[in-house]
Order: sequence, then structure tokens, then C-alpha cells
Amino acid sequence: MNEAVAPTFFPFIMLLAFFLFVYFVTIRPQQKRKKEHDALVASLQKGDEVMTSSGLVGEIEAVKDIYVSVKIGEGIVIKMQKDFISSQLPKGTLNSINSQ
Repeated sequence: MNEAVAPTFFPFIMLLAFFLFVYFVTIRPQQKRKKEHDALVASLQKGDEVMTSSGLVGEIEAVKDIYVSVKIGEGIVIKMQKDFISSQLPKGTLNSINSQ
């Protein structure tokens, strides 16, 4: 009698295992990256050296509600949404790039 009951639970267990696998491999790491990016965006301030999602590097000139002004060259300042800042660079990175 136990042999007949076991196969009926097997598909349910496999489905549960599949969803757990998907959660731990894709959803959870994506939520963690989102939380880290939100913390980065919230901590942006004038003078930070940043890289945009398009690969531009520059220094933050001004921070407003959801926008930031980034100086990417002499006399070149772009305004963009904070969400498009992908990373904060260590201080002095722009100087080392410009000296090359």
C-alpha cells in the first residue's frame, strides 16, 4: 500500500525542488544586487567618482531628488537619473585615468 502512495507525492516534491532551485539561483541573488544598488544610489554625494551603466566615468557635481549631474570632462556635465549609476569608483581613479 505504501508503494502506491509514494509515486503520487514524487511530482510534487520534484516541482518544489525545482522552484527552490530557481529561487536560490536566480531570484535571491537578483534581490541582493538590487538592495546593494539601492544603497549605492542612496549614498551618492557631490565629489564621488562614479561609472554609469553605459561606461562613462566622471565626478558628481550635484545631487537632486532622482537626478545627478556628472562631470565627464572639462566643461562637460551631463544630467542623468541616479539609477543609471552602476558603481562608485575609488577616489583618485579619474586622476589615474587622465594621467595615462
